[in-house]
Amino acid sequence: MRLVVMSAVILGLTVCKYTVSAFTSSISHKPSLVRLFPFVSNNPKFTGSLRFHSNSISQLLAAIDNEVDPGKVDGTDFTVLKYPHPSLRAENAEITQEELDDGSIKKIVKEMFLVMYAAQGVGLAAPQVGINKRLMVYNESGDSKKWLQEIVMVNPKIVEFSAAKDVENEGCLSFPDMRGNVERSKWIKVEALSLKGKKIKKKFKKWESRIFQHEYDHLDGIVYVDRLAEDGKAEVQPALDDLAEQFGEGGVL
Repeated sequence: MRLVVMSAVILGLTVCKYTVSAFTSSISHKPSLVRLFPFVSNNPKFTGSLRFHSNSISQLLAAIDNEVDPGKVDGTDFTVLKYPHPSLRAENAEITQEELDDGSIKKIVKEMFLVMYAAQGVGLAAPQVGINKRLMVYNESGDSKKWLQEIVMVNPKIVEFSAAKDVENEGCLSFPDMRGNVERSKWIKVEALSLKGKKIKKKFKKWESRIFQHEYDHLDGIVYVDRLAEDGKAEVQPALDDLAEQFGEGGVL
């Protein structure tokens, strides 16, 4: 998952794969561009952290980049699977304590982070790399150097959704060159296990809540295009058809 931002100020600007559609109204809640645009802090076009209060939109425009398909990543055989790969729609099994104890899940997690950072993403679900397990990773900064912000969720469950919702423009690494408006809850309460099998209970808000909900959908075989309104789906349908044609037989729409 990456972040894309469109607004009246910088209409049509593609910065990463997720979009905050009401950019001007959300700035007050997200004062740092490093937080809003997680790929900025480790983008080679930048010599340092880009922060809203001290830098101009022109610097942001200079950072425009195409979405990243990392292909083969050093240190892993995982690649980001594209729609309509069957793994994206398959049932995902819960991870057992035995799997946590034998180190196999820890190895998968390490390689998932390698792929995520190579794709300039902030989150990745196991089905996206062909592992049909209920496992997801993310780092809301998108910066591999900020490894203390890395989050691993084993067998996560959303136990409560806020009634209040918002709409933001999302995309997905498994759906290149596509995006659309998706409505999600503003906050959620979550239960999961850590890599050590310890219970986790958290409440996520705003940006982190959206990251989690997007990746969590993958664990239920749901992809972001399933949540698009009719007009949004119609807009991306030609690209979906192209991906299906490229994949050939065996794809699951």
